[in-house]
Amino acid sequence: MNKSIVTGVVLCGLMVLTSWTAQAVKPTTRLSDLHQKIVLADVIPTSFGGWTEDVNQVSAVINPQVDAEIKKIYAQTLSRTYVNKEGERIMLSIAYGTDQRDNLAVHYPEGCYGAQGFNVSPVHYESMSSRTGEIPATRLVASLNNRVEPITYWIVVGEKAVRNSWELKKARLSYALDGLIPDATLIRVSSINADSAVAYRLQQGFVDEMLAAVSPTMRAHFSGHAH
Repeated sequence: MNKSIVTGVVLCGLMVLTSWTAQAVKPTTRLSDLHQKIVLADVIPTSFGGWTEDVNQVSAVINPQVDAEIKKIYAQTLSRTYVNKEGERIMLSIAYGTDQRDNLAVHYPEGCYGAQGFNVSPVHYESMSSRTGEIPATRLVASLNNRVEPITYWIVVGEKAVRNSWELKKARLSYALDGLIPDATLIRVSSINADSAVAYRLQQGFVDEMLAAVSPTMRAHFSGHAH
């Protein structure tokens, strides 16, 4: 049998097993109740490193339908635009949900931007360096008319950073087997720049300074290195 077919069958089987096990195991304890309460507006400073919040800017244009869907999924959201002394801007969006069971799942940026009419490039994965270790980041470019927006995001399920829905399901199952309902945090940074390489370098520096500015506990949480 063709190797790729065998691989596909195995992966399909694993996904079915994961789904069945998730239904069979009924976790009862929220992980969010076991650690320090997260209040995004308090734990993320409005100024850090060379960055200050630009209160005259919004971080993203969200249509009412998308905004309503996001509010169903997440307990908290934070959207800010930061500016440095060179006038460069970074848009930060963090969404935090306390319940990552099947009825509440991550709203991926590529779907969010696509729903707003943006052309969205294929995603690619990169290991992004941080002060607490490597972060498995996802990158893509969204464009609409003359607006070109390179985007970096990553997801933390409980205390584990994941890249995609498959890794998210595995992490969720791992917690379920321990009787835990994991929380989830999606961190997105983006900037308006037709040169994605330049944009990603700027975003890398921003993320590093942001992580340096939060408490050690929150730094570990946001980077997925709390375990």
